[in-house]
Amino acid sequence: MKLSAAHKKFIENLKQKNRAHSTIIAYSKDIQQLIEYLEKKEGITDVEQVKGSYLNNFMAGLKEQGYTAKSISRKTNSTKTFFKFLKEELQVIKKNPADLVSHPKLTPKAPRILSKIEYKALRDAVKKDIRTYAIVEILLQTGIRISELAEIRLSDIELPEEGKEGKGVLHIPKRGSNEARDIPLNKSVQQAIREYLKIRPFSKKDYLFVTKTGNQLLVRNIRATLDKYFREIGLEGVKVNDLRHTFIAQHLERGTPIYIVSKVAGHKRLSTTEKYLEYIKVNNKEKQFELEEL
Repeated sequence: MKLSAAHKKFIENLKQKNRAHSTIIAYSKDIQQLIEYLEKKEGITDVEQVKGSYLNNFMAGLKEQGYTAKSISRKTNSTKTFFKFLKEELQVIKKNPADLVSHPKLTPKAPRILSKIEYKALRDAVKKDIRTYAIVEILLQTGIRISELAEIRLSDIELPEEGKEGKGVLHIPKRGSNEARDIPLNKSVQQAIREYLKIRPFSKKDYLFVTKTGNQLLVRNIRATLDKYFREIGLEGVKVNDLRHTFIAQHLERGTPIYIVSKVAGHKRLSTTEKYLEYIKVNNKEKQFELEEL
């Protein structure tokens, strides 16, 4: 089977498995880059011709080009997933050449956790931009991933009647390996969503966040907008995902039970949440989880 045909079938399979859109794009680009290398540098076009040495040469070349260990590790994962699919599901190869490829050693990087002064400064900066303010509040007050935020639909949100006390809920459906979960919405984020809905452009689509023309607001648009505000207020080294880090760290620091924070954040393993404990001072007095405002 030609590499290009195998690539196409691989992506179709990811879509059938309902993998996240951002994940599919990343896998597609990684495998396309690998195929271009195999065709141009190694002179092969069929999956049966691929050897482990070729894959290791590709990874070594990435290092020479200045790719970070994290980026190479991601491409290694994409490569292993691709060839596992070819062997176990398509059954077009007998041996998996990617078994001979190892992940580079990664040095864990401390999460960037915003201080109270920093996330208040961000709130102040976006206050007049109603859509972006709602985006910031949701990310900061729920800890969801940016890919999950872009996929929120109006039907995923439950808000109490305006002017009445009540709990709001954000439903995050199952996507790929990420399980479905319900996240309580505090008053701050409820209000931000209400204000945005008042000015939200008409759209035939059910997505919460849309462009002026009613199309879905994509991850890259959200990231670009927030990066602009980060620069404007001098938040150096801050990325969108750091709002998620801040949510997790702040609630652990306040004494919220770790298993609850892990569940709300959508971590697959409790150990992922536990790693944050290295970077914070924990209030040992546990309390009920009510998603207090940050």
